[in-house]
Amino acid sequence: MTILIVDDSQLIRKTIKRCLENLNIPCLYKEAGNGKDALKQLQEHAINLVFLDWNMPGMSGIEFLKQIRSMDKYKTLPIIMVTSEAARANIIEAVTCGVTDYIVKPIREQYIRDKVLRILSKQG
Repeated sequence: MTILIVDDSQLIRKTIKRCLENLNIPCLYKEAGNGKDALKQLQEHAINLVFLDWNMPGMSGIEFLKQIRSMDKYKTLPIIMVTSEAARANIIEAVTCGVTDYIVKPIREQYIRDKVLRILSKQG
């Protein structure tokens, strides 16, 4: 399993990675600081799960989400948005655009664990 963590904050990327490592699920981690870099990672690697921030320079998370959901190859790729955008309208927009799940910062390891385990159980 390969997980892509997309956030312009290196600290947030490390925090998510640490939470995932505590799950003891064997996987590789790829990182990107914005949507454009994330697109490049998707082209270069077989990604199984994406953690995605909303607010990033260059290409926001929601722009990234809209772009990849328009591609057949990524229509079912699990994407968990991890963001400070807590407004109901933002959550509705993300869900409408095809996000798999949504976590409002601050990041709690329990939320990461619960959402990843839910996604893995659906993958069988």
